[in-house]
Amino acid sequence: MGVAALLLVLDQGIKWVVAANLPLGEGITVTAWFNLVHVLNPGASFSFLADAGGWQRHALTAVGLAVSVALAVLLWRGVRSRLETAAYVGLIGGALGNVVDRLRIGAVVDYLDLHWRGMHWPAFNLADIFIVGSAVLLVLASFRPRADSREAGRGGAT
Repeated sequence: MGVAALLLVLDQGIKWVVAANLPLGEGITVTAWFNLVHVLNPGASFSFLADAGGWQRHALTAVGLAVSVALAVLLWRGVRSRLETAAYVGLIGGALGNVVDRLRIGAVVDYLDLHWRGMHWPAFNLADIFIVGSAVLLVLASFRPRADSREAGRGGAT
């Protein structure tokens, strides 16, 4: 849980630096395909529910908190592997990073803008990277054999 807290602090620190140094709606060109921007997303991924009228703030906050609590309970009970542990920790840190924004300002601060030939990927932030990266880790962990299934295969027939 300490690592999840560290991820949360890192995410919030970068968002604070962006908000303090880059006016809302402005951007800085870094490369031909990457900008730093300061935008607010009141919705979820890809601005899903951004125009929903405000109820989504509370719903997305509740989902983020519920998922974080559920994953923390699973961690406390013990998980199968270090890969799964890392995934849960990243999901908790990322989810809580975005929850803090929703509670504090009603929207998530996004600042990473990838683009190519006029096409922009929706802006995102470090918490989003933690969430997506952790989801990939969970998929990878799902392909690993369970310890109990290996044991069952060894002791069957005599």
